[in-house]
Amino acid sequence: MGTENALYTILVEKIKQEALVLPTLPEIALKVREAADDPDINLNSMSDIIGHDAALSMGMLKVANSAILGRSVKVETVNQAVTRIGLRQIKSIATAMALEQVFVSENEIVTMYLKKSWSKTVDVSSVAIALMTFYLQENKRTSLTLDTLTLAALVHNIGILPILTEAENHPDVFANPTFLQQAIVKLSSDIGAEVTQAWGFSEEFTELVKNWSNLTVLPNEVHYLDFIRAGAIFHNVFKNESTKEVLLKSYVNKGIIPDVTFMDSPEFLELVTNVKAMFS
Repeated sequence: MGTENALYTILVEKIKQEALVLPTLPEIALKVREAADDPDINLNSMSDIIGHDAALSMGMLKVANSAILGRSVKVETVNQAVTRIGLRQIKSIATAMALEQVFVSENEIVTMYLKKSWSKTVDVSSVAIALMTFYLQENKRTSLTLDTLTLAALVHNIGILPILTEAENHPDVFANPTFLQQAIVKLSSDIGAEVTQAWGFSEEFTELVKNWSNLTVLPNEVHYLDFIRAGAIFHNVFKNESTKEVLLKSYVNKGIIPDVTFMDSPEFLELVTNVKAMFS
């Protein structure tokens, strides 16, 4: 356990000294977020900013034409996509679409871990987004929004990035993935909260990242945590069967799902597939 303890000790010490290297948001995401906070911004100006990034432009078109927006007429330009999504939602959606750019490394082994982590994040997020899409159809007056959930779901496991960056300096860790996984389980939520703070996200996002895997935090009302955890249940992130059963029953009681088998239904699985296509 020496290797894992060494990595764990280094990470904890760097957190205490505020010396941990945190990832930075992609430049395009920063530009969009800054523009979205400008009260004088208009759709054309926002379209120009997004249009300078090919990957983000493509992502916006996918979102605008996705099943979650439920539009049959296809949009073909960034301006049309921004108009359909709307300025209020564009800040969260653009940030979410740019996040994949953060999951990169020049180290081959780290790259493999990052790809697996991003893939799992997309899997969990796709279920969460699909589930909220169904929920919003029946609960139009809720204060919960799809754009907030989309961003929250895609950053819920962001704490893994600084851990992998630090692990890159300790190659022995990768010889036994169990050591690395234990460090991730113990620290990724707290580190993830630090990342969201460094990125200037609201306290709401910080709390979501910090608490999504802490099952002692159980909101009484329908909460973004419920949808992210449902995605984690679907993809077996939570291993304990009784825990999954209790959570699913609570989602039935809250009216998030009609019954505990809902996420196995063809209708739901089809929407999950459609949502996942936005990120591929």
